[in-house]
Amino acid sequence: MNRFRPSPPGGATRRRALGTLGALGAGLATLDLPAFAQAPHFPNRVVRIVPFGSGGGPMDTIARVYAEKLKARWNQPVIVEARPGASGTIAADTVAKAAPDGYTVLLTLPLTHINNVVLQPKLPYDPVKDFEPLSQLATGGPMLIARASAPFSNVREFVAYAKAHPGISYGTWGNGSNAHLFGELLARQNGLDLVHVPYKAEAAAHNDMFGEALGVAWANPSTARGLAQAGRIKVLGITGRQRVRSMPNVPTFTEQGFAGFDLDSWIGVYAPAKTPQPVLDEWSTALREITKMPDIQERLAGFGFEPLGSTPAEFRASYKADFPRVADLIKAAGVTPE
Repeated sequence: MNRFRPSPPGGATRRRALGTLGALGAGLATLDLPAFAQAPHFPNRVVRIVPFGSGGGPMDTIARVYAEKLKARWNQPVIVEARPGASGTIAADTVAKAAPDGYTVLLTLPLTHINNVVLQPKLPYDPVKDFEPLSQLATGGPMLIARASAPFSNVREFVAYAKAHPGISYGTWGNGSNAHLFGELLARQNGLDLVHVPYKAEAAAHNDMFGEALGVAWANPSTARGLAQAGRIKVLGITGRQRVRSMPNVPTFTEQGFAGFDLDSWIGVYAPAKTPQPVLDEWSTALREITKMPDIQERLAGFGFEPLGSTPAEFRASYKADFPRVADLIKAAGVTPE
């Protein structure tokens, strides 16, 4: 065969085309096809955070702080839509039934995912199957507060006063909340006749306390700090394992001689179940990195919370550890469904 015989017309062009197709085929073989066919980058439109409680409340305020950081990070609008009522059930159910695409998340307290499970056997959502944990942002227990004119200044003095004045009422942000559990535990341990009055939001309870329709009330650390600085209240004590940096002079219940009040509350963020893993990763990474920012750490501490910023795995482990403790506390406090 003559190696130098001219190729048939079009042969070179055909070889080049086949070579190009072969190279393209080899390149495609190295691609992760599911990733190659992925939806557009998340997020590419408005993101919604649904906080526990009412608009203007502590969780709503914290949600807005994070929303601003997320907006700057993603260059997309991040809005906050409060859905108050039913001890957080309405907010949690809204997110549980939202599209599992990462564009709607829940910022909440243990009440929606632990307390309500024990107290409300017919919840419209499953706290485990219907959600994906993203991050616990911070921890911090509720505080027992009283009017500035109250004739007691700490928990021990309040207990003595309540024994001499049966029927004192106390307000919380919902039946089965940690504040409710601690109120009933305090009553049981000390033989007190206390009357629980649940509200949709803690601000409403505080207004009634100032109007003397309530004896005392519970407050999140952020609310208590502002009211204390304004000279409107006395903070009798804080639950949880430790004092908070923003109010270092407020002793824990444990320090005042009351056992069983060392359970920490937390602020956590959940996405709907079946949200794609890359979207969950984007959310959890963003939340952890934002929580580590010095200005966010300062804001959370100012609200009376200890910054945390856990991973999803750490969030799951914390939830698993907290569940039996809350169940035991509910039993010890004698709280039943209403």
